[in-house]
Amino acid sequence: MAFEFPKDKYNGKIVEVTIGAGDKARTVGGETAMPLCNFEGEFPNRPLVAMEVYDKAEVCETWAPACKEPFADVMGDAVAWAKKCVEEFGAEAICLQLASTDPNGMNTSADEAAELAKKVAEAIPVPLIVWGCENDEKDAETLSKVAEVCAGMNLVIGPAKEGNYKKIGGAAIGYDHVVVQQTPIDVNMAKQLNILLNNLGVPMTKILMDPQMGALGYGIEYCYTVMERDRLTGLKQGDEKMQSPLILDVGKYTWKTKEASVSVDEEPAWGEAKVRGVLWETVSAVDVLAAGADVLILRHPDSVRILKKIIDELMA
Repeated sequence: MAFEFPKDKYNGKIVEVTIGAGDKARTVGGETAMPLCNFEGEFPNRPLVAMEVYDKAEVCETWAPACKEPFADVMGDAVAWAKKCVEEFGAEAICLQLASTDPNGMNTSADEAAELAKKVAEAIPVPLIVWGCENDEKDAETLSKVAEVCAGMNLVIGPAKEGNYKKIGGAAIGYDHVVVQQTPIDVNMAKQLNILLNNLGVPMTKILMDPQMGALGYGIEYCYTVMERDRLTGLKQGDEKMQSPLILDVGKYTWKTKEASVSVDEEPAWGEAKVRGVLWETVSAVDVLAAGADVLILRHPDSVRILKKIIDELMA
């Protein structure tokens, strides 16, 4: 008797979400089985690997030297930085981080930030993700303006949280964009925010979920289990409110860890700083990829190259 590989059965499907417009459009989601279980279901869309671009160089002053070096010639110009990420490093999407809008920092105006977002969106041939400073009140103002100025471009804007989802969600509806909803590593809170956005009028085809994460050694195991439960709820239990594709900001969380950023002079036994940092980011990214990430935002070009190769092999 021939051996038959045991397979799980699923009752749901991850929603397909298209980001970007026209020739820039890319679709994520659509899975009918748990992550990497290609033998159990359909995986019609490849996970996207995005790269970070920051609005102002000043907010990157504390970055590890290994992260500054590849962008040294463009860090003062977000448009040039974004183009370099796409043309030289193979970014499949760009995440414009509007960190300088933080009212406790440089407090860049919503108007200035929105104009920059439009310039970046027009300059690149891939989808644009616009990420706020994660101050609820300022993000509501800034991302609403971004949505208005970039009407019809089908950007991804976020993060929308419990404290500001109405304004950000309303702007996404009015100007036709995708929303990133963010909750702090909790399945029930993620479902509730999807329900609230749906009740507001944002369809599931316009929502990405950011369950948040901790880097390798900083809570990645807990993050993994929550993402796994998100996927099981949507696929096994067929819960339609938990079938959004997942987006993870890997670079931001991994490169702020001591292990990824400390110099070799401070910790000579840890090995070369650049190699260590790239590995820290790559392993963290592979972990959340295996947990179900559909869009991964990375920082270092070497991490992008390695992760794209891993995705190629897994998808094959």
